[in-house]
Amino acid sequence: MPASSLAVREIPLFPLPELVLFPGAHLPLHIFEFRYRIMMNTILQGDRSFGVLMFDPETKSPARIGCAAEVLHSQKLPDDRMKMLTIGKQRFRVLDYVREKPYLVGLVEWIDDQPTEQDLSTLVHEVDQLLRDVVHLSAKLTSREVELPSNIPSMPQELSYWVASNLYDAADEQQALLEMLDTENRLEREAEILTTTRNHLAARTALKDVWE
Repeated sequence: MPASSLAVREIPLFPLPELVLFPGAHLPLHIFEFRYRIMMNTILQGDRSFGVLMFDPETKSPARIGCAAEVLHSQKLPDDRMKMLTIGKQRFRVLDYVREKPYLVGLVEWIDDQPTEQDLSTLVHEVDQLLRDVVHLSAKLTSREVELPSNIPSMPQELSYWVASNLYDAADEQQALLEMLDTENRLEREAEILTTTRNHLAARTALKDVWE
């Protein structure tokens, strides 16, 4: 969703259990529920965009901050199911729910990180190095080749989104990172997470070396 869009607008909302979408991340979808088939057919005739919200199975409610998705490709299957590839665009905050049927529609405002004049290059380098350490240790521990993709973002905000979107089995942590409005704070939190992961992997690798 371009930043030049109206600051407040109505968009269809797609709550997904334990899933957090970030700007720039791809999200493949298999649409089979009737209400969401209606929703997707509607948005394909418009601007091809909708909002993704993490749905918490425990509280039975969606998060208030999510990320808009744009449909890149769609394929209709013979039984009216749909396969789609979408990409995360801009984050939003739900101000109110406009209607719930046939699918959820919300009034949202677009949000972004606060601008900063801080030089974050040292922090970016630290996170990048921690990523490489984690991948190296993972490869050593599993005795398999593990490589980072060559197109990891180098800009602070884009890197912070990429790292957050690639955390596994950590939906609550990802939602907290999505809700942060400060790039530096997000990168610092990710450095803490990666440091913990690196130390854990290093300890396991050391044990493996002892027993082999």
